[in-house]
Amino acid sequence: MPAAPHAAPRLTEGTVLTPPKLLVFDLDGTLVDSQVDLTNSVNAMLGHFGHGPLDVSTIATYIGDGAPALVQRALVQAHVLAQRPEAPDNILLKSALDWFVDYYRQHKLDFTYVYPGVLESMSEIRNRHPDLPMAILTNKPVIPSRAICSHFGFDRFCFQVYGGNSFPTKKPDPSAFFQLIAEAQELCGKPILPRESWMIGDSHVDVQTARAAGACSLGCTFGLSPASLAAASPDKCVDHASDWPAALGL
Repeated sequence: MPAAPHAAPRLTEGTVLTPPKLLVFDLDGTLVDSQVDLTNSVNAMLGHFGHGPLDVSTIATYIGDGAPALVQRALVQAHVLAQRPEAPDNILLKSALDWFVDYYRQHKLDFTYVYPGVLESMSEIRNRHPDLPMAILTNKPVIPSRAICSHFGFDRFCFQVYGGNSFPTKKPDPSAFFQLIAEAQELCGKPILPRESWMIGDSHVDVQTARAAGACSLGCTFGLSPASLAAASPDKCVDHASDWPAALGL
């Protein structure tokens, strides 16, 4: 796996972009709005452990760092850990995570929907650039991630879907991003530099992933984490998925 290059320089007004050679999309908050199903699954888990629900806006701020972080933050916010001093944290967390994941796998598509313009933009990019590799990199567990991508048809555009448990580390660690570059190079038969690759996402995690890999970042302000996205200062931002082709020079 290649060594991590220096962080990508920030783009300035008037910067001429070379056409991207790889697009990597986040899933939750970028391609799909999944917050209701995630919220319902978190609250079902909390109810299983004898605690009342949290509101959607609170749980939305916990999304993006993977299922273990989501569950832990919800348990802390709901004071479940404090109410169960007899249970060691690691045992309780493991039990809660397993329960959440099992429940979510059954309810992941109850209310989740594709953001407007996503499929149209991906189709436009594919039609204009049939050989441009696209992939999905999310911190959501890989099994439900791939099921969601298959259900909505993202897999017809993307050569790979990796989740938060596909590798020993999650975003913003760049290891999975480098793996996608390597696979894209093999697929295309030509070299792809990190600075020729884009991470497209809705949170600081995606921006930090791109920065750690030496890639460029496109922020989606319509997603689940607009505040964290703004603080992370992505290279470019769009307010609607229909803006992707123009923003990427495609």
